[in-house]
Amino acid sequence: MIRDGYVARWLGRDFEAAPGADGEIRLYAPEPTDGFEELRAGRFRRVVPASEIEDLRYIRTTCVWRGERFVIVGEHETWLRVEYAGGRAPVAERLGLDRIDQGIWQAWAPGSEIEDLREEFI
Repeated sequence: MIRDGYVARWLGRDFEAAPGADGEIRLYAPEPTDGFEELRAGRFRRVVPASEIEDLRYIRTTCVWRGERFVIVGEHETWLRVEYAGGRAPVAERLGLDRIDQGIWQAWAPGSEIEDLREEFI
């Protein structure tokens, strides 16, 4: 599973999360959970005060592709959308990456070419 976003620990359990500017944290679950409202099939939400959160971290999935470190920002079937994390334009150009914005380079990579897949907590 490719994860990229906030994770909050609440009542000893980890949930996908979205911090709000209002001091509340929105927690999301993929199955019915006590006190969570159904937003759509497979998506349930509960809003809790930030003071109730045991831990809040940002998690992202990284990998190595063509010998360089990337952050995985999307997936479709057997392909992964990767964003170059090396910060060197000549390397990005040599790899044939798409320039999305200043200093942001991405490409679709076949999943079979991905190495060293890992989750990083920020």
